[in-house]
Formats: sequence, C-alpha cells, structure tokens
Amino acid sequence: MKTATQKAASRPGLGLGEGVLADRQWLDAHLLDPRVRVVEVDVSPVAYDDWHIDGAVLWNVYTDLKDAGYRTVGAAALQRLVARSGIGPDSTVVFYGYAPAPGLWLMKLHGHRDVRILDCSRDTWRAGGHPRGTATSELPADGYRLDGEDHRVRADRVAVQDAIGRPGTTLVDVRSAAEYRGDCFWPSGGMEPGGRAGHVPSAVHQAIHQAARPLPDATRRARHDPRTCARDHQPSRWNSRAWASCGRQQLSEFLVSSMPRLSRM
Repeated sequence: MKTATQKAASRPGLGLGEGVLADRQWLDAHLLDPRVRVVEVDVSPVAYDDWHIDGAVLWNVYTDLKDAGYRTVGAAALQRLVARSGIGPDSTVVFYGYAPAPGLWLMKLHGHRDVRILDCSRDTWRAGGHPRGTATSELPADGYRLDGEDHRVRADRVAVQDAIGRPGTTLVDVRSAAEYRGDCFWPSGGMEPGGRAGHVPSAVHQAIHQAARPLPDATRRARHDPRTCARDHQPSRWNSRAWASCGRQQLSEFLVSSMPRLSRM
C-alpha cells in the first residue's frame, strides 16, 4: 500500500509541468489515461446529473467536503472519497465545476502531489464539443492511503495573529469587496449576530472570484491574474499564506499556493 509521501518521489510524467492548471485540450486527450482522474465539485448533484465530463465523479461540497459544523472534513472522510473515486498514488487529479478549489486544497493538505484545476468552465467544455456523459462513474478503489495533514498548508489562529504586520509576509483576504470592507458578514449580504465584520489587520484584498474564474478574453484574464496582485503587493515575494473567513480558507490557500507556480508560467 502506497502513501502520499511515497508517491511524491515519482511523477506521472503526463506533460503538464509544474503548474496547477490543466487545459481542456490536454484533458480531452487524456480522458482514457488510467493515471488521470476527473472530479466535478459542486454544491448539489443537479449539474452533474444533467451532464458531466466523461468519466468524472462528483464531490459534493456540503455532503462530502464539509462536516455538520461546516468545517472541512478530516482525513478519514477524504480517504473514503479518494477510494470511491479510484484515485491512486500516481494519479493526476483534475478538478472542475462550480467549486474546484476546495478539492485541490484538501488533496494538497494531505500530500497528494499532482492535483490540477481545469482551466475552463463547464460551458466552455460543452461548447468545444468535448466528451460528456450522464452515467455515474464507478471506479475501483486503489488501496492508496493519504498522509496526515501537512501543517505547512493550514494556518491556525495563532499563526495568523503572529503574521499580522510581519515584514515579508502577506495576508490575503479572498472574499468579496463588501465583506472585506465590513459592509456585510456573509456573501449573501447579511450580518451575523455577534460576528465581527471586516478583515484581519494588514490583510490585502484579492477576490477569489476574480483570481480563479475562467475568463475567455485574454485582456480580462490578465487584469484579474493573481500575478498582478503579487506585483501590487511586493516586496512580500508571496512567501506567505492567506486566510479568509466564511469557510473559504481553502480558496485562499489555493490562490497563494498557486503563486510560485504561476510566476514560472
């Protein structure tokens, strides 16, 4: 039985390089490769049941990736997901759909090295005539065991407090501008009784919906590129982590963990 640590010594070698994105032409050409696993992440099964990328499995944010207290699931629950998704130690896992970032972040948190996000939306995949299906995929379990949490990936409250105003460290708030300003507590616009709206002192703002969404026009994509945010907030060199409230910690980690790879693109 292989673990994530043992797997890190080898690479699938599928021609994707060091980035975190997989383009649709590459995925189309590798859908039948047994080393590739495709996962759609959404808040309900409606879109997946209508159609999905051929061979993809579904991870539901609320029933698979969150526990009853709205916290991200632990290692045991993620291990069950990995097993039912046919993911092995040498798998290149490509996430797509409404919320691919939580899937990427959880897999990185538990040591799986080759995890990607598809660099296009569902609509773009369909418009391009790429393979789609409606049958629920059933993939054999591999016996692969994930590592425990990599504590370099998740920061606790003490670490965040220590990072406030520290030279060489950047805190990034990935929520909406209204949440960052303190105009609301929740994305819906509401407030939370007893909650404190606003942002962590010294945190800069980079909305995740701008940094991570697929943009069809190259000019618009460049304007919302996370690398632009990195340049704007030098000299931090992005030697840091990012934290956000509202259960979107994994999205902020996706943004910052992408920066070193994006800088080489």
